[in-house]
Amino acid sequence: MPGTARKRSVKTGLPPGSLIHIGQRHAEKANILICEYDESRSQEREIHSLEGVLPPPDGTAVAWIHIDGLQEIPLLDQMGSVFGLHPLILEDILNTEQRPKSEDHGDYLYIVLRLFHEDAGGGLIPEQISIVLGPNWMISLQEKKGTLFDPIRERLRNEKGRLRKAGADYLAHALLDAIVDSYFVVLDKFGEKIENLEDALVGRPSPETLRAIQAFKREIILLRKSVWPLREMLGGLGRSDSPLIREQSVIYFRDVYDHAVQVIDTIETYRDMLSGMLDIYLSSISNRMNEIMKVLTIIATIFMPLTFLAGVYGMNFKHMPELEWPWGYFALWGVMIVIAIFMLIYFRRRRWL
Repeated sequence: MPGTARKRSVKTGLPPGSLIHIGQRHAEKANILICEYDESRSQEREIHSLEGVLPPPDGTAVAWIHIDGLQEIPLLDQMGSVFGLHPLILEDILNTEQRPKSEDHGDYLYIVLRLFHEDAGGGLIPEQISIVLGPNWMISLQEKKGTLFDPIRERLRNEKGRLRKAGADYLAHALLDAIVDSYFVVLDKFGEKIENLEDALVGRPSPETLRAIQAFKREIILLRKSVWPLREMLGGLGRSDSPLIREQSVIYFRDVYDHAVQVIDTIETYRDMLSGMLDIYLSSISNRMNEIMKVLTIIATIFMPLTFLAGVYGMNFKHMPELEWPWGYFALWGVMIVIAIFMLIYFRRRRWL
């Protein structure tokens, strides 16, 4: 949270709609891929500028403009001019700390949500995905180049399937569905980690186990903060009366909403499991400490009468009858050994050992 506040501080005092990138830089140069398709054809081309690119006329092919990288401010400014996007939308696209949401601007819908990757250490790295949906065009923007949408492009290249026959709203659904499905992949790996953590708890938990539980709880909170508003956003799209989402496509958005609900249920289950594992860890440490204290108490109890006898015969009185006995030293040792053995047998029978 402090890091987010520092990132936002660069915009202090600037007017609304100021285009400043907020977030981690992933690529110095943006990549633009345009895919134009209809039921009979699909054509892809990579460009470096939106100069000369215009929204296709209504009733013609669907245009999908995908941009990897958000560092080129002039490019996004140009995109706003070409497609008539509000400056506040461009500002939100450049601010990669946005909460998942959807906004209806009449001529287009703006959708923002999060995607998660795993780093080399197995931690989660969030990435913001922005989608602008028009009548027969769609713009998608992400922070860095990825492969998540490659299967969708492959479906567009093939002549089979509903995607080529449907409009831009169904394409937006396909992207949302791919992103939500990626959460299941993340959660599957997360489940494997939790199982390994449970095995460590059943064995002999260590401070590393506690650190792992805390790290997993932070990641679950990060996921939960992204998926809860995502569910609300998808529910709103499923109930939307916008003409940009046709009636025959609404059912597909509701299906993605159902998937998001399943993701949330899994996240809540994992969160409860981690809370339970933390309680188990603390109980295990407490029980181990109790066992240690019990052993130390038994040892101290055994030595109490032995210390008493040693103290009595260690006093510096001149007249002590037992000191004159030839076998007094061995008798004292015998009494002390008998007392120790008796107490050990007693503790064993009481199941304190």
